[in-house]
Amino acid sequence: MDGRGSRLRQARAPESPQRGVPVGVLRHEPGASIDVSIRSGSGRRRPGLEIHRRPTLPDEDVTTHRGIPVTSIVRTLLDLAATLPSRDLERAVNAADRLDLIDPEALRLAVDERGGQGGVRRLRELLDRATFRLTHSELERRFLRIVRAAGLPPPETQVQLNGRRVDFFWPELGLVVETDGLRYHRTAERQSNDARRDQAHVTAGLTVLRFSHAQVRYERSRVAATLKSVAARLA
Repeated sequence: MDGRGSRLRQARAPESPQRGVPVGVLRHEPGASIDVSIRSGSGRRRPGLEIHRRPTLPDEDVTTHRGIPVTSIVRTLLDLAATLPSRDLERAVNAADRLDLIDPEALRLAVDERGGQGGVRRLRELLDRATFRLTHSELERRFLRIVRAAGLPPPETQVQLNGRRVDFFWPELGLVVETDGLRYHRTAERQSNDARRDQAHVTAGLTVLRFSHAQVRYERSRVAATLKSVAARLA
């Protein structure tokens, strides 16, 4: 279910292994076998099908697509979290968000309701970074530490500029840094507003950089290197 072609597929399992029982159909890689989940029962092996027998498959984990019973997006992502490498799991979550199947914030809430089920811990760890948000004071403290590591002078913080409040501003460089609290999902209105903010600053001859809160927390070296490179160009 990533940008390279792996995705949730609609597919009719030939002669479903257990008539009347919901089946979860997922093709992770093109050409790979189709994963089919059934509520217990023996079932027969069939070419191209990977049968997963579950003691229980709650109704909330089952939905339909064009009349075909499939696992819900939450159940599917939890199953993927139990088997996929981290990079592929992140692609799957991104794809689900991009296709409007579920956004990371709603997924994080759903994961909290799943207790100790398989895949919960890995998906929670990924989503905690995906939806990571610092308080203003914590963000400023951490970002200013990165600024010092990059060798830049302290910026002005939370100042009005071109009719907008900006997070960090270096007037001597004409550099604005804005931070986004969500790594994945932003509404169309929020995206449009951010674009207008950036356009106002660029029109005024300023350079704008954006970093996510997660980058400030987890990717300090990359943020510092970007700041240092851009500042050198603007000096």
